[in-house]
Amino acid sequence: MNVKVSRVEPDGIVLISKSGISKVYFTELPKEVQDRFHYDAAEAAAYSADQTAGELALQSQQAELRRKLAEEKNRYWTGQEPAKNPQIKEAAPAALVTGRGQQVKVISHGATVDINHFRQSPGLLSEVPISSIPPEVLPFIYPSRYCEADRLRRFAGREFGHLRPGYWRVQAIRDWVMSHTAFTPGSTNSSSSAMDTVVEQAGVCRDFAHLMIALCRAINVPARFVSGIDYGAATHLGPPDFHAYVEVFLGDRWYLFDPTGITAPMGLVRIGTGRDAADVSVATMFGAVKSQPPVIRVAALDDAANGFQRPQHSVQALSTTMAGSP
Repeated sequence: MNVKVSRVEPDGIVLISKSGISKVYFTELPKEVQDRFHYDAAEAAAYSADQTAGELALQSQQAELRRKLAEEKNRYWTGQEPAKNPQIKEAAPAALVTGRGQQVKVISHGATVDINHFRQSPGLLSEVPISSIPPEVLPFIYPSRYCEADRLRRFAGREFGHLRPGYWRVQAIRDWVMSHTAFTPGSTNSSSSAMDTVVEQAGVCRDFAHLMIALCRAINVPARFVSGIDYGAATHLGPPDFHAYVEVFLGDRWYLFDPTGITAPMGLVRIGTGRDAADVSVATMFGAVKSQPPVIRVAALDDAANGFQRPQHSVQALSTTMAGSP
């Protein structure tokens, strides 16, 4: 079994394998392993307490989201505005705060997102012949700055050309990228491309996405880069964060793939799509800009009675686009 260490946390080790992501706690491991990774029981307990506090905060956010949805439904059916609660204050969209003699602009955005997933049996999804690819999809079959499909054509043909065309061949590319690339923060930079990832066999989510896209295009399958938010990962992997993943055009629409394996495709929210990260980077900075890591809070509503479901893995292929839409 091919298992790689994703990262080491104070209370355990996060592992990546073909079957997904798991965590082994130090309390379950021999003392020599604990010593090797400098396990500290007090530090682990404090880390676990922080994780628990985060889960409680998430539950509070879910309750607040249910309240807001109930207000929206009541407003729609009755036309009445909900009574204002003086204890609830709306966050300002932007504010200026002072830090070390400098003004720092703090920007806050909020939204309620309802995602409709189209589900299809993978065996029914076929690749689209080049002659039948819609004009608006054609740009996503060509090489781009970070996805050098032309340089990977021979390699992709040797690895995947013998496989039956369709969803499962794309899934095989996704699995290959995941098993041959180690998720290693700090191992790449803004200039790293798919070719660099093939050589280094390490990267972060954007590198995984660029490599999968390049390999798909190398066998004439349209694929595009997606900048979004990942809120479907297990809580022990940390809070929601910006995430890069892949959409592949099969049949008549774009289907979701996460080559990192960090989250279930159901737990992804699209912000923008493009040929690669050059088209839809999370941030483009000009001049001497200093920034702090973003703080993202997502409360997934779990209300099966009203059609809301928390992210989970599915045996079906998932899409969040309409048939024939860009």
